[in-house]
Amino acid sequence: MRRLNPIYRTSLGLLTDLYQLTMAAGYWKTGRADWEAVFHLSFRESPFGGGFAIACGLAAVVDFLQVFSFDAEDLAYLAEQRGADGAALFDPRFLDYLAGLRFRCDLDAVEEGTVVFANEPLVRVRGPILECQLVETALLTMVNFETLVATKAARVVSAARGDPVIEFGLRRAQGIDGGLSASRAAFVGGCVATSNVLAGRLFGVPVRGTHAHSWIMGFHDELEAMRLYAEALPNNCIFLVDTYDTLAGVHNAARIGRLLRARGHEMIGIRLDSGDLAALSAAARRILDEAGFPSAKIVASNDLDEYQIADLKAAGAKIDVWGVGTRLATAYDQPALGGVYKLAAIRPPGGAWQDCIKLSDDSAKATTPGILQVRRYEDRGRALGDCLFDERAAAGPLRAVDPRDGSRQAIPRQAGCHDLLLPVFRRGRAVYEPPPAAAAQQRARRQLATLPETVRRLASPDAYPVWLEQSLYEKRLGQIEATRGNAP
Repeated sequence: MRRLNPIYRTSLGLLTDLYQLTMAAGYWKTGRADWEAVFHLSFRESPFGGGFAIACGLAAVVDFLQVFSFDAEDLAYLAEQRGADGAALFDPRFLDYLAGLRFRCDLDAVEEGTVVFANEPLVRVRGPILECQLVETALLTMVNFETLVATKAARVVSAARGDPVIEFGLRRAQGIDGGLSASRAAFVGGCVATSNVLAGRLFGVPVRGTHAHSWIMGFHDELEAMRLYAEALPNNCIFLVDTYDTLAGVHNAARIGRLLRARGHEMIGIRLDSGDLAALSAAARRILDEAGFPSAKIVASNDLDEYQIADLKAAGAKIDVWGVGTRLATAYDQPALGGVYKLAAIRPPGGAWQDCIKLSDDSAKATTPGILQVRRYEDRGRALGDCLFDERAAAGPLRAVDPRDGSRQAIPRQAGCHDLLLPVFRRGRAVYEPPPAAAAQQRARRQLATLPETVRRLASPDAYPVWLEQSLYEKRLGQIEATRGNAP
């Protein structure tokens, strides 16, 4: 495993909610453990009020499922659980069954770095319903969070308009794995580097960092602190200048920059971490240029997000590199994607498929039944729209309709297309090797370039078309009506 094994114990079978195990025990008890089922993992609304998301988290899913099992300690813990009557919650024979259980399902997924949209399956799991159920929680926690942060990173990078963005969020992240997952996902979403050294080792993400305010405060004065840092690490000098007086700090950084240059090194730049970043960066740029350092970079941090970066760019800030921490690694303004994992079809051994649909008083929560695939239509590198279809029914060109109005047909006849869900596991065996995070980052960059600017904009984006194949639309509509008609 690339990621999970170095951090956690080998067995992660208990990385689930208790109700997954109680349902699994129920399937086993009622003889339905091997009924075949299809589940889809999707989200209902694009995060941050935007028009898209960046799929991420598949590499962790592959790691997890390749060693999915329950070891002796897991089973001993489950044997200790008690029901409301004080008796054992789980039948010992069920625990014996879990002891020999391995993942045997098919899994298809969208590649990391792919642009995705609401109500499209990012992951499809097909196999014994007991196993599909047991992996639900882990798949959701991996895909939900990394997709959320990769999307946030893409928005921040878009606001920076070509300037490098570095992820600084480990110290504010939700725990160890929150920090690691965020660093990787932020890189996939477009950040050029991270401050998180363990993420750098595990995922091949470039790492960056120089010094904090404590370094400046730990010496007699700012100039001495900068001089001693330059002597210690002359090839890594970005000086933090706002400990006492920002513009005085820039002048001190320029003085130490001259000493570095005399010794054959070059100051990389300065970092601003407080105050009016637009005004201070403009003043700092003048000081550095007049001192002979026109190539020195100005790095800015201080609780930045895509909106602040866009405002600073519009105000003419002279900032070259953006350090984004808390609001990226924690997805500060929307801390959950809200992804769901829903049953879409089931069949008994040797029997026929029974399509499944979930309804509620909230029409947005109605699911789409079937064994779904997503087809993307493009023309000369421009994404035109996506179409959901049932793999069992579709043959040849699809007839796509607007899901809000089935009378409206949608797909241009000359458009090229490709399907997004790729085989990842077949009968529990991995048939896909997730590429390095750098390759996923490049994919995200290419994918975003295919979207209209109006879909990519930060606020009030246009809706990207997501259609339904006509027979799927009709089946869904009929099933909704039949299910509501049969309700007591």
